[in-house]
Amino acid sequence: MEPRRCLNQGVLERISKIIGDTSDGLKGSEIAYFLEQCNIKDVAPNITKWKRLYSALASVQNHERQSNKILRFVQTVLNPARYTDQDAFETKRKAVNESLSYVGYELQPNGRFREVPATTTISEAQLRANDLLANLQIRNAHHEIFKYCQAELVDKNYFHAVFEACKGLFARIRQLSLVNTDGVPLVQYVFNHPVLVINPYQSKQEQDEQKGFEAILEGLCNMFRNPEAHQPKIEWPVSEQDALEILSLISYCHRRLDKAQRV
Repeated sequence: MEPRRCLNQGVLERISKIIGDTSDGLKGSEIAYFLEQCNIKDVAPNITKWKRLYSALASVQNHERQSNKILRFVQTVLNPARYTDQDAFETKRKAVNESLSYVGYELQPNGRFREVPATTTISEAQLRANDLLANLQIRNAHHEIFKYCQAELVDKNYFHAVFEACKGLFARIRQLSLVNTDGVPLVQYVFNHPVLVINPYQSKQEQDEQKGFEAILEGLCNMFRNPEAHQPKIEWPVSEQDALEILSLISYCHRRLDKAQRV
């Protein structure tokens, strides 16, 4: 294999902390096993796990002037065949990739490395490792989504991304309708009165469509906004897949509002 460029101290330290994390990283015996598997000397076996890893990886890189054995070690530890929990694997993989992006490497879902353009800023590295944000961009999600929850998406805070996006949707309804209330009362007044219409609102079919849109908005409020406003995050978990689907629905609502008219 051709020599791989060296990892700088910050990248190497971050990777060591991810893999040697106290709560969900490798156990001491596993560190010894995987270092041996990759022919890396365990130079400081009696110190803190992440420092033990950092010492071993930094030592072999300094000696060989390349990162081949380090990348092999990461690849061996993050072999998808070792994981029964897909979410746990993806969490580790994305965390490692956020660091590796600074030196132009990426561990793919199949456990193999590929070279990518190196990132230069923290936000760029976070965005590169953020599948939810990438999926929303691929879907051409409405720009109002990013206006209200960009920071939460970058931080992968799915709970608050959904909350802020819902708040943004209802704020836009207030702006368009000039009705200063919130939640279900806002939706019912604006779309049942109606103050805003999403179509010509002439035929029975058009009026039914308006009612259906009103029902979607009420559902978003009842199911996603109200629970988040009153429950702690730990009691109302939002997965990445849940967030993608909820935010896609909110994006659809924004697109219908793009053509809404005041009566």
